[in-house]
Amino acid sequence: MWSLFWENQGLVKTLYSRCVEPVCQKHGLTRMELDVLLFLANQPQFDTASDIVERRMLTKSHLSMAVSSLAKRGLLNRACGERNRKLIHLSVTEQAKPLVEDGREAQRQFALVLFSRFSPGELEQMNEYSQRISASIRDYFKEEP
Repeated sequence: MWSLFWENQGLVKTLYSRCVEPVCQKHGLTRMELDVLLFLANQPQFDTASDIVERRMLTKSHLSMAVSSLAKRGLLNRACGERNRKLIHLSVTEQAKPLVEDGREAQRQFALVLFSRFSPGELEQMNEYSQRISASIRDYFKEEP
């Protein structure tokens, strides 16, 4: 049972890539850049590089390159924290809104395909299970020596 779940992870990643790749091409973005914009737009409460690295399990160096590129293009704002000047808060600019909308539409299309055979009740259960799985994984990494 579980082996099928894990085997399908590759299919899910491939489907997501196929859905978002046209957005990347249309706007001249790397996949990492689009992922950063969508992460910040969809979860504005997590607005630091550390938040993104922790939640998306990305390398700091790749994230740093994407953030720099997006800021240079005027798609991302960087602002120092009020209490901690070393803490940089990131936000999507007005200029990035059309890119974000295209990205969100790609995400909607991805979800339509992925969940087309599930009832609303099944989707609620799946969401609960996914949150529990994510919490278990995050706890594991926090406890890791």
